[in-house]
Amino acid sequence: MTIQLWSLEGNRQRLDGGAMFGNAPRPLWERWAAPDERNRIELACRAMLVEDEGRYLLFETGIGAFFSPELRDRFGVQEPEHRLLDSLAAIGLTDADIDVVVLSHLHFDHAGGLLAAWQDGEAPRLLFPNARFVVSAAAWERANHPHARDKASFIPALNQLLDSSSRLDLTPPPGPDGTTRSACLGDAYRLHLSDGHTPGLLLTEVPGRHGPVLFPSDLIPGRPWVHTSVSMGYDRYPELLLDEKRRILDQLVERRGRLFFTHDAEAALTTVTRDAQGRYGSTSPKASLAAYTP
Repeated sequence: MTIQLWSLEGNRQRLDGGAMFGNAPRPLWERWAAPDERNRIELACRAMLVEDEGRYLLFETGIGAFFSPELRDRFGVQEPEHRLLDSLAAIGLTDADIDVVVLSHLHFDHAGGLLAAWQDGEAPRLLFPNARFVVSAAAWERANHPHARDKASFIPALNQLLDSSSRLDLTPPPGPDGTTRSACLGDAYRLHLSDGHTPGLLLTEVPGRHGPVLFPSDLIPGRPWVHTSVSMGYDRYPELLLDEKRRILDQLVERRGRLFFTHDAEAALTTVTRDAQGRYGSTSPKASLAAYTP
C-alpha cells in the first residue's frame, strides 16, 4: 500500500479564546494563542488529503465559504472565497476528483466546505459530485436531531443535500476493540468513535510505515489541547472527552503515532510524546504536508 498525505488549508476563523480553551484561564491560554482586541484567536480549518493507490480521500472540508457576509463576520470567517477549492487546484485537483469525503462530524466548521460559496439569491449547492460521504450513524443522528445546546452548529440544508445524494455511508457500530471500519475506505483504516465533543465523533487512523496518523478532529484540535486537562467550551461532555483523549494518546505513544490537526494555526502534523510524569506533549511539528509518506 502506497499512501501520501497533503494538508489543505481552508478558510480561517477567529473565535473567542475563552470558548476555545474552556476551563483554562486566560493567563495560561494566551501563552499558546495570542488574542486580538475582541478576545479572538486565529484558527485554521484544515483538511487532510490522502492519495491511496489512485484514490483520493479527503478528511473534512473545513468551514468553507457558504455563510452570507453578515454570518461570515459573526463566526469570524476570514476569507469570502472557498480556500479549500483553491488548495485542491494548487495540486492539480478539483472537488470532482475526490472519491471519498470522511466527515468526523457535521458541525459547520468541519462540513461547511461541502457547500459551494455563498451567492446572493442562490440556494445551497453540494460540491464533490463523485464522492461517497462517510459519517458515523451517531453523528448523523445528532445532526438531524440536535440538542438545543448545539443546534446552531449544524446546517439543515446540508443534511438534506447529503440525504438526497444517495452517496451517504453511515459507519457500523464499533466492535469489541472500540473501532469500526468503512467499506468506502477499506479495512486498513481504523475508525475510533468519541462522544465527549459531540456524539459519534469519528476519528480516522491512517496507516503508516512508521506508525499511524490519527485525524482527531475536535477531540484534539491543536497542540495546546494535547494537554489532557484542556478542553473547549464547545465540548458536550468535557469530563468524558478528557478520558477519551487520555486513552487515544496512550495508544498513540505506544504505537509511535502522530496527530493531524484541523484547527492549529501553525502546525498540521506532530508526534505525540509522554514524559516521565505521564504528561502528554507534542514534538517535531510540520507546518504543512505535500506528498508526505507516513
